[in-house]
Amino acid sequence: MTITTSLVQQQVEVALAEDIGSGDVTASLLATDASATATVLSREAAVVCGCAWFTACFSQLDKHTRVDWLVHEGEQVAANTMLCRVQGNARVLLSAERTALNFLQTLSATATVTRRYVDAVAGTKAIIYDTRKTIPGWRLAQKYAVIIGGGANQRVGLFDAVLLKENHLSLAGGVAAALALARQQVAPAMPIQIEVESLPQLEQAIAVGANLILLDNMSIEQLRQAVQYTAGRALLEASGNIHLGNVRAIAETGVDRISVGALTKHIHAIDLSMRIAVD
Repeated sequence: MTITTSLVQQQVEVALAEDIGSGDVTASLLATDASATATVLSREAAVVCGCAWFTACFSQLDKHTRVDWLVHEGEQVAANTMLCRVQGNARVLLSAERTALNFLQTLSATATVTRRYVDAVAGTKAIIYDTRKTIPGWRLAQKYAVIIGGGANQRVGLFDAVLLKENHLSLAGGVAAALALARQQVAPAMPIQIEVESLPQLEQAIAVGANLILLDNMSIEQLRQAVQYTAGRALLEASGNIHLGNVRAIAETGVDRISVGALTKHIHAIDLSMRIAVD
């Protein structure tokens, strides 16, 4: 997942407009020429992510604002680590503070939880993938954070891959019919994944040549049986009701991929503190 400068600038512009609106009436109480320095501290262990968004929040309000990072994007930091210093116009620092922290704490949260899942399956062949269960408007940013945390991206949206789920199969007439339709109508290079909920459905998918199969809400024993039956004829992805308590056991069944919605939807924002002092 590559994040462009234009995307960062666009998201920051929208976020600042949402927060500042017609003007920051509280910051306007300060003198227009007052300068200040701020420090940002992470109160808990985290994988740092979102530095570009954080910096852009200040530079969009005043290009002369200086942000000096003391850590790197993707770095795992301990609690009470100083992340950066910000120096510039006091009004600008106050007006951009909340929006900048929102980006940094949210994207760091996704990167941090992703790293926990990746570490939990270390030594197995399973790769941790994200899903489309993202904050509206933050899809690309959160998927970028998953990469920073060491995970991998599933399809970006409905346009770049086919995923035949339960409702698609029902409306299309079953596993074989749905897969045949997909092969007829999409470009040859487009990935086609099919979701199955039982071992008989898996057998149907293998029989018609599916090469990317999602195993939905299967038990550990069912996953083992699926891996044994498939015997490398298709990539298998476990999905549904996956958490840190069971992800290791799921990985040890031999599945190739594990998709986890919690990476982007059940996140706990990293506790950050920004302290500002007049120069």
